[in-house]
Amino acid sequence: MRTIEWKDGTVVIIDQTKLPNESVWVKITEYKAMASAIKEMKLRGAPLIGVAAAYGLALTAFHSKSKIRDELLKELEESAEVLRKTRPTAVNLFWAIDRVMKKAQETAGTKEDLVEAVIAEAQRMANEDVEVNRRMGMHGAELLEDGDVVLTHCNAGSLATVDYGTALGVIRGAIEAGKNVKVIACETRPRLQGARLTCYELMRDNIPVTLISDTMVGYVMSRGMVDKVVVGADRIVRDAVLNKIGTYNVAVLAFEHGIPFYVAAPMSTMDQSHTSDDVVIEERNPTEVTNVGSERITPKGVKVLNPAFDITPLEYVDAVITEEGIMIPEFHLKPKM
Repeated sequence: MRTIEWKDGTVVIIDQTKLPNESVWVKITEYKAMASAIKEMKLRGAPLIGVAAAYGLALTAFHSKSKIRDELLKELEESAEVLRKTRPTAVNLFWAIDRVMKKAQETAGTKEDLVEAVIAEAQRMANEDVEVNRRMGMHGAELLEDGDVVLTHCNAGSLATVDYGTALGVIRGAIEAGKNVKVIACETRPRLQGARLTCYELMRDNIPVTLISDTMVGYVMSRGMVDKVVVGADRIVRDAVLNKIGTYNVAVLAFEHGIPFYVAAPMSTMDQSHTSDDVVIEERNPTEVTNVGSERITPKGVKVLNPAFDITPLEYVDAVITEEGIMIPEFHLKPKM
């Protein structure tokens, strides 16, 4: 099931803030609404954010009242700036915007030619995402054994992509290869993407899943209940993986227990021009921590730290699974036994 689709000048998305209780599809017809949807996490996940931003530019092109090519190009540049400001950490957002803008700038001809080129590029990126995820799943499936229990953190499934998923795509790939694989999903505070979205996806697809609180990771590993860890990524820089807050905890615990720790991410998530010191970590609204839904669970006025992502040094990563194959960081730590 695709999480985002282009339909004649309208982009249709599933509102992930409503899941798992409601399946609400939202129609978006202009780039500002797309920017709001990204910022409000109605859609989320690095690959999906990238495609959504590309579709935001396609909406600008489709609905433009400009008469000439250069006027439309200026509109696209203005839209791109707004979309770039929605989420600062996930590199796919910037990669996708830059790719569409490059296509727009290179397209000669009339305004109509430019409109067609921008929409086609966004559509191409959406279709590529599904194919990339399937190839990633095929490569990653080789790392999983029949009977494995795989722990995953946050949601890196079809809901974080156009379809199929990155980390969950690896699990799907293994199951499609005939392997019996079960999943342990971390709840992923504070927005509970694991509890709400990963469990929703896996139960929908009849893949066995057990939900744990984030504080139980060490417990299940120490009891021999986890064979492998597979997570996604929002950005992979030269020295680290940036992913949902709590990923670093999982990586260190996996290392301490001699459990392989794998990251599944498309090549578009790679940012080899930067290190972790260069990256801005998104700080989100304190109410995500102080409240559960609309109910406050903390004293009023308490100070809150709420980074959306953390940094896992590549030393803790046994392999990075991409659509091009499996990459082994040359300086990763040897697992403890």
